[in-house]
Amino acid sequence: MSIITVRDLAERLEAQFAGDGGIALSGASAPDAATGTQLALAMDPSYGEALARGSARAAVLWPGADWRALGLEAAIFVTRPRYAMAGITGAFEQPPKLTPGIHPSAIIDPSARIAPGASIGAFCVIGAGVNLGRNARLLSHVTLAERVRIGSDCLIYSGVRIGSDVRIGDRFIAHYNAVVGGDGFSFVTPEPSAVEEARQQFDTSGRARKQSYVRIASLASVEIGDDVELGALATVDKGTVADTRIGRGTKLDNHVQVGHNVRIGQDCLLCAHAAVAGSTVLGDRVVLGGQAGVGDHLVIGNDVIAAGATAILSNVPEGRVMMGYPAVRMTQNIASYKALRRLPRLLEKIDRLEKRVAELDAAPPEQGTRGGHV
Repeated sequence: MSIITVRDLAERLEAQFAGDGGIALSGASAPDAATGTQLALAMDPSYGEALARGSARAAVLWPGADWRALGLEAAIFVTRPRYAMAGITGAFEQPPKLTPGIHPSAIIDPSARIAPGASIGAFCVIGAGVNLGRNARLLSHVTLAERVRIGSDCLIYSGVRIGSDVRIGDRFIAHYNAVVGGDGFSFVTPEPSAVEEARQQFDTSGRARKQSYVRIASLASVEIGDDVELGALATVDKGTVADTRIGRGTKLDNHVQVGHNVRIGQDCLLCAHAAVAGSTVLGDRVVLGGQAGVGDHLVIGNDVIAAGATAILSNVPEGRVMMGYPAVRMTQNIASYKALRRLPRLLEKIDRLEKRVAELDAAPPEQGTRGGHV
C-alpha cells in the first residue's frame, strides 16, 4: 500500500494546498465514501455536499473552495481535474507484484539476451535471438517469438503474444492478451472476385461464382515507438512487405484492431473497438472514438478527431472533427440529424397540404357576378 502525505502529493501535482500537510493518505475515494485515511475527490462544487456524508480529513477541491466550511483539515486545489487525476492515481497505483529474476518454469532460448533487472514470470516463453531491455517485467504466460526486440522498462501482462521480428521501444505497456505481430488479413482469388467488381462498379453481375481464397503472407513485421500502451486484447498485424508502424506515445484501448501495413503517428488515441484497415496512414494526434472504423488505403491527417461509431471511408484533411456513417464534418452531421428529426413533422405538413390542394381541385368553380355592364 502506498502512503503519501498531503504536502508531498500537492508537490507531486504542482498544486497549492492548505491546512495540515502532514496528513498521511493511503488512497483516493469518492467524497461520500472516503475514510479518514483517504483523499476525497471533490474537484467540482457539485461534490461539496457529498463530503459531509464521508469521513475524509483531506480532499482535492476546486480553486477558491472554503475547505474549513466543508469540515476538512487539509485541501489540495487543482484547476484541471482530469489532469490532476493522472497524478493522484499514479501516486496510489499498486504495480503488479513480480518476484525479481526468472521463474524456474520460464523457457528461454540460450541465444536470447535479457538485460539486468528483468522479472520474468511463470510459463513465459522467450524465443531465439530475443533482445529484452533493462528492468523488463513480464507476468506469467507471455510469449516473445524469434528476434523480438523490446526496450527498457517494459511491462507486459499475462497472456500477451508478440510475434517474430517485432521491434518495440522503451516503456512499452501491453495489457492482458494483447497480440502484436499476427499475420495480416490478406487474401486474394485467382480470378477477379465479386468484391473487386463491387468496388469498381458499385454493383456485381449477380451471377453465382466460385470463390477460393489464397493467402498473402506477411513478410514484414511491426515497429512500435517509445511510450506506447496497448489495452487488453488489442491486436496489431504484421505488414506484408513493409512494417506496420505505431508512433511514439500512441495509446490503443481494449479490442482495438490495427491492420497490416498501417502507419499510425505519434500521440494518437484509439478507443475501444476502433479498427484501422490495411495500408491506411494516420497522422499525429489522431483520436478515434469507440467503435470508430477507418477504411483501407486512406490518409487521415494530423489532429483529426472521429466521434464514436464514425465510419471513415475517404481521406480526411488534417484538423477536422468527423462524425457519422459515412463520416462527414461533425457540424454537418449534427445538422443532418436535426433535419432528420424534423422529417416526420415535414411529412405531416406535406400530407395536410396535399389534402388541401385535393379539396380545392374538387371544389366547383365559383359563379361569376350577374348584371350588365355599367
